[in-house]
Amino acid sequence: MTGRRSGRPLVPAYLSTGGVARPSRNSLERLSVLTGAGGPPPAGLPSAQVALLGLLDGGSLTVMESAALLRLPVSAVRVLAAALIDQGLVSARPPVPPAALPDRDLLKRVADGLRALKL
Repeated sequence: MTGRRSGRPLVPAYLSTGGVARPSRNSLERLSVLTGAGGPPPAGLPSAQVALLGLLDGGSLTVMESAALLRLPVSAVRVLAAALIDQGLVSARPPVPPAALPDRDLLKRVADGLRALKL
Protein backbone atom coordinates (compact mmCIF):
# COMPACT_ATOMS: atom_id res chain seq x y z
CA MET A 1 0.00 0.00 0.00
CA THR A 2 2.98 2.28 -0.13
CA GLY A 3 3.25 4.47 -3.17
CA ARG A 4 5.88 4.74 -5.83
CA ARG A 5 7.36 8.01 -6.96
CA SER A 6 4.70 8.20 -9.65
CA GLY A 7 2.02 8.13 -6.94
CA ARG A 8 0.49 4.85 -8.07
CA PRO A 9 0.14 2.23 -5.33
CA LEU A 10 2.25 -0.90 -5.54
CA VAL A 11 -0.80 -3.07 -4.84
CA PRO A 12 -4.00 -2.52 -6.84
CA ALA A 13 -6.98 -1.58 -4.68
CA TYR A 14 -9.00 -4.66 -5.60
CA LEU A 15 -6.27 -6.86 -4.13
CA SER A 16 -6.47 -5.05 -0.78
CA THR A 17 -10.16 -5.99 -0.57
CA GLY A 18 -9.56 -9.62 -1.45
CA GLY A 19 -11.21 -9.14 -4.83
CA VAL A 20 -14.50 -7.98 -3.29
CA ALA A 21 -15.94 -5.13 -5.33
CA ARG A 22 -18.94 -4.07 -3.24
CA PRO A 23 -19.34 -3.56 0.51
CA SER A 24 -21.68 -5.91 2.36
CA ARG A 25 -23.70 -2.91 3.56
CA ASN A 26 -24.80 0.17 1.67
CA SER A 27 -25.09 2.39 4.74
CA LEU A 28 -21.44 3.46 4.66
CA GLU A 29 -21.05 6.92 3.18
CA ARG A 30 -17.86 8.87 2.56
CA LEU A 31 -18.43 10.86 5.75
CA SER A 32 -19.56 7.94 7.92
CA VAL A 33 -17.55 7.88 11.14
CA LEU A 34 -15.67 4.65 11.87
CA THR A 35 -14.60 3.70 15.40
CA GLY A 36 -12.50 0.70 16.35
CA ALA A 37 -13.84 -1.66 19.00
CA GLY A 38 -10.42 -1.80 20.68
CA GLY A 39 -8.21 -4.72 21.50
CA PRO A 40 -5.76 -6.57 19.31
CA PRO A 41 -6.87 -7.66 15.85
CA PRO A 42 -7.69 -11.36 15.52
CA ALA A 43 -5.27 -13.60 13.70
CA GLY A 44 -5.84 -14.20 10.02
CA LEU A 45 -7.11 -10.77 9.04
CA PRO A 46 -5.87 -9.42 5.71
CA SER A 47 -3.16 -6.78 6.05
CA ALA A 48 -5.39 -3.99 4.70
CA GLN A 49 -7.99 -4.67 7.40
CA VAL A 50 -5.25 -4.74 10.06
CA ALA A 51 -3.99 -1.39 8.76
CA LEU A 52 -7.49 0.09 8.99
CA LEU A 53 -7.90 -1.23 12.53
CA GLY A 54 -4.54 0.33 13.42
CA LEU A 55 -5.75 3.71 12.18
CA LEU A 56 -8.91 3.43 14.26
CA ASP A 57 -7.12 2.28 17.40
CA GLY A 58 -8.05 4.73 20.13
CA GLY A 59 -10.03 7.10 17.94
CA SER A 60 -12.45 7.68 15.11
CA LEU A 61 -12.05 8.67 11.48
CA THR A 62 -14.36 9.16 8.56
CA VAL A 63 -14.23 6.77 5.64
CA MET A 64 -12.61 9.49 3.52
CA GLU A 65 -9.92 10.25 6.11
CA SER A 66 -9.15 6.55 6.42
CA ALA A 67 -8.88 6.23 2.65
CA ALA A 68 -6.48 9.16 2.47
CA LEU A 69 -4.27 7.79 5.24
CA LEU A 70 -4.25 4.29 3.75
CA ARG A 71 -3.78 5.68 0.22
CA LEU A 72 -6.67 3.60 -1.04
CA PRO A 73 -9.80 4.57 -2.94
CA VAL A 74 -12.85 5.34 -0.81
CA SER A 75 -14.66 2.41 -2.41
CA ALA A 76 -11.97 0.01 -1.19
CA VAL A 77 -12.09 1.39 2.35
CA ARG A 78 -15.88 1.02 2.33
CA VAL A 79 -15.43 -2.68 1.51
CA LEU A 80 -12.78 -3.12 4.22
CA ALA A 81 -14.83 -1.25 6.83
CA ALA A 82 -17.99 -3.21 6.02
CA ALA A 83 -16.13 -6.48 6.52
CA LEU A 84 -14.79 -5.28 9.88
CA ILE A 85 -18.25 -4.10 10.95
CA ASP A 86 -19.66 -7.54 10.07
CA GLN A 87 -17.04 -9.08 12.38
CA GLY A 88 -17.83 -6.66 15.21
CA LEU A 89 -14.37 -5.08 15.13
CA VAL A 90 -15.49 -1.63 13.96
CA SER A 91 -18.63 0.40 14.50
CA ALA A 92 -19.95 3.07 12.15
CA ARG A 93 -22.35 5.92 12.56
CA PRO A 94 -23.84 8.16 9.91
CA PRO A 95 -22.31 11.56 9.33
CA VAL A 96 -23.52 14.50 11.35
CA PRO A 97 -26.05 16.40 9.24
CA PRO A 98 -25.10 19.96 8.34
CA ALA A 99 -26.57 22.64 10.54
CA ALA A 100 -29.59 24.50 9.27
CA LEU A 101 -28.81 27.82 7.67
CA PRO A 102 -29.86 30.85 9.71
CA ASP A 103 -32.90 32.81 8.66
CA ARG A 104 -31.93 35.61 6.23
CA ASP A 105 -34.47 37.99 7.76
CA LEU A 106 -32.97 37.46 11.21
CA LEU A 107 -29.45 38.15 9.90
CA LYS A 108 -30.65 41.33 8.20
CA ARG A 109 -32.28 42.57 11.41
CA VAL A 110 -29.11 41.82 13.43
CA ALA A 111 -26.95 43.66 10.87
CA ASP A 112 -29.34 46.63 10.90
CA GLY A 113 -29.25 46.69 14.70
CA LEU A 114 -25.44 46.65 14.73
CA ARG A 115 -25.32 49.49 12.21
CA ALA A 116 -27.73 51.48 14.41
CA LEU A 117 -25.41 50.98 17.41
CA LYS A 118 -22.43 52.40 15.47
CA LEU A 119 -24.18 55.71 14.82
